Amino acid sequence: MAKIRVLPDILASQVAAGEVVERPASVVKELVENSVDAGAREVRIDVDKGGALLIRVADDGCGMNREDALLSLERHATSKLRTAAGLAAITTLGFRGEAVPSIASVSRFRMITREQDAVCGTELIVDGGVVRDVREAGCAPGTTIEARALFFNMPARRKFLRAETTEAAHIEHQLRLHALAAPSVRFRFRKDDREVFDLPAVARPIDRVRQFLGVELAGELVSLGRTSGSGITVEGFVLPARHARRGRRHQCVFLNGRPIEDAAVSRGLTEGFRGAISDGLHPSAWLWIEMDPVLVDVNVHPAKREVRFHRPLELKDAIAGALAAALRSPAPANPPAAPTAARPLHHAFRPAQPSLAEWKPTPEPGFTGPPPQPDDPPAAPKTNAPNFRTIGILLDRYVILESTEGLVLFDPRAAHERILYEQLLHAPAEAAAQGLLVPVTLELDPRDHDLVLRERGALEDAGVEVGDFGGRSVQIHSLPACIRADDPRAFIGGLLDELLHSGAPGPRFAAERIVRLLARRAAFPIVPRLAEIPALLEKLFACELPYCAADGRPTLTEYSLKEISRRLSNS
Repeated sequence: MAKIRVLPDILASQVAAGEVVERPASVVKELVENSVDAGAREVRIDVDKGGALLIRVADDGCGMNREDALLSLERHATSKLRTAAGLAAITTLGFRGEAVPSIASVSRFRMITREQDAVCGTELIVDGGVVRDVREAGCAPGTTIEARALFFNMPARRKFLRAETTEAAHIEHQLRLHALAAPSVRFRFRKDDREVFDLPAVARPIDRVRQFLGVELAGELVSLGRTSGSGITVEGFVLPARHARRGRRHQCVFLNGRPIEDAAVSRGLTEGFRGAISDGLHPSAWLWIEMDPVLVDVNVHPAKREVRFHRPLELKDAIAGALAAALRSPAPANPPAAPTAARPLHHAFRPAQPSLAEWKPTPEPGFTGPPPQPDDPPAAPKTNAPNFRTIGILLDRYVILESTEGLVLFDPRAAHERILYEQLLHAPAEAAAQGLLVPVTLELDPRDHDLVLRERGALEDAGVEVGDFGGRSVQIHSLPACIRADDPRAFIGGLLDELLHSGAPGPRFAAERIVRLLARRAAFPIVPRLAEIPALLEKLFACELPYCAADGRPTLTEYSLKEISRRLSNS
């Protein structure tokens, strides 16, 4: 008996669906791509229960006749590819002919379609890949496809679907990408009978970006003028370096109208911002790239998310060049100080100044709460701090101290981080938070919004009170009482971004990790002042672990006289 057999058509379609249909968002992606390829001017998307119960995509495109509608259910049947030569120059979003039969094989499927000049349309009913009914139907021109009970016949796949809110967030993210890729198309998205967005068609990509960003952020966009060279055309928009974030979710890249992810593009963006953003951060950008289809292979990923460029270095250089030119502008009215590395050596030190009164944190103007009460001066203060003599400040960053053993470099930022970390860890829950006078509203990526709301209990335990503000927005009502933040919006935005996208091992919202990040972000902008150093050392050596910050960085580093003599000796 033969060991090798040809799979039945339905089973083969279900196997193919494993690559094409990863989750409900994959179904939406494939159907919306077909709608755009069909010349639709409006696409309407409805989902229920995160897409597991219902996905409906309706368009006003060219539609199909009865014969084409039946052929669309056959594997590898497509109107977009005729010859092998055409595979090297794909200009449409879909071309394999696998999406519709794959979706139909794992759902209760219904298609109703009509050509523009036809008298009536065609309705197809498919149940798990088996055609149940084909009949004439009255409908508007275009195509409507419904996929109900996704993976009803594949329980192993269905149980791996995430929570409804998570799946809906992935669908919304996918739709926003397609809306940016095709600004001339109107997109309407409804979730559980509630309208999420209705984006009218616009003439320019910038208008679509503004629909998502809002007036405030859109006013900061930097335009990359349309630049061409080596068969590559690049245009788009970026936000200034201060809006750089961890992860690349804020980078939307479109190649010949197709949303893509590619390392060469990300490297080009990072190189264009060379020196302006820290390692591990990525700029926010919206790029539209056009190039000859023969220069790119779009058939290298089952879900068509990734592509392969034949000349990736040229693309990277084109993006970096366009970005560098856009960021190059006349000097500002108040130019920033020259980098410290360029200062003459004698400016690297500041002489010690007379000590002032013990430094105390000033109350944060963005917070409510009782003013701090003055401490009674102790009659004979005791200290665990070593006997240091302050010499000066190095490069506005480190403090130079003299000890009985030699020279000590002190990092006030790391010291503040250790002090805040232990204060946050040991603060009682009822005293951990202090309300903001004006709550901070942040708009998040749909997937991030869902995760933050699900984990807001952990944030509230650390003193960060989070509430749902509708849509993709959250509202922050409080911060820990010991945190000083001159710009609460930037502080909270950076904190959430690092929690969501830093890629650190372990649970993202573990209590210790939240506290550590809060302390680090609060300490980061601190600039040392000599008058504050004695009091800061007192507080540091009152901590349980004074010699290291929350992440293990040293707060002080000592250079003994013996080591200094060895380095400076002639031998």
